[in-house]
Amino acid sequence: MTTPNISFEFFPPQSLDASFRLWETVRELAPLDPNFVSVTYGAGGTTRELTHDAVGTIHKHYGLNVAAHLTCVEASREETLTIAKGYAEVGVKEIVALRGDAPKGSDTFTAREDGFANSVELIEALADTGDFHIRVGAYPDPHPEAADTDADVAWLKRKVDAGASSAITQFFFEADTFFRFRDKCEKAGIDVPIIPGILPIENWKGVRKFAERCGTAIPNWLDDAFQKAARDDRTDLLATALCSELCSDLIDGGVTDLHFYTLNKPALTRDVTRALGVTPRVSLKDVA
Repeated sequence: MTTPNISFEFFPPQSLDASFRLWETVRELAPLDPNFVSVTYGAGGTTRELTHDAVGTIHKHYGLNVAAHLTCVEASREETLTIAKGYAEVGVKEIVALRGDAPKGSDTFTAREDGFANSVELIEALADTGDFHIRVGAYPDPHPEAADTDADVAWLKRKVDAGASSAITQFFFEADTFFRFRDKCEKAGIDVPIIPGILPIENWKGVRKFAERCGTAIPNWLDDAFQKAARDDRTDLLATALCSELCSDLIDGGVTDLHFYTLNKPALTRDVTRALGVTPRVSLKDVA
């Protein structure tokens, strides 16, 4: 099996305990020499400043290639591009450009009159600067606001035409879900890399609720598997085995890059990448 290129997603801390978890996660995973790491915004752009601080610290102190999330939510065009300019000035050259979720208390996204109406407008503006490698989101299962997968593919094509250089998918549970989506993208003329997003299952109940909100298809066999594993106190073993098998199936199908949603918990991601043959390429001293 070919050893994959890997990348990780972190989220910015909103408390002291969360801060310790983030930096321990970065410290644990940085030696695996990821292609890049991304840092999210909170829902509705609630962690904008925290994201900016985390991006700067990871880039400066760990020497990692950081892709900062940037959204259209609750900000003017000028404010958003000022944030992007600040990233470029400190050497951060990658952006994950997203429309973003609706602010708290709102069911739908509504653009500000002076803001970007959608991700395509944001991508076009970032591409015009010439400063960034722009990554975008993709949805192997239909986005909750999309009519179907074909609509998601058509929207991804618009994002690529606007200047996106690669896409990272929402998580999914079966490799065939990704392969079907990849085939549709190829037929639509989408020629940028599409990186599968992998979510190691730390807590099945929590992941299941998240999947329902995201529109991710949930196979019935997963419920049965985790119920049996819980009775035997083997949920961690099951989670590692399932995630490793999913990644192996993707690699066997020609995938070369995997993006892990770490949830700022390094153990399961580290165990899965180790099972895939990814070994530390630098010491902890080098990234401390």
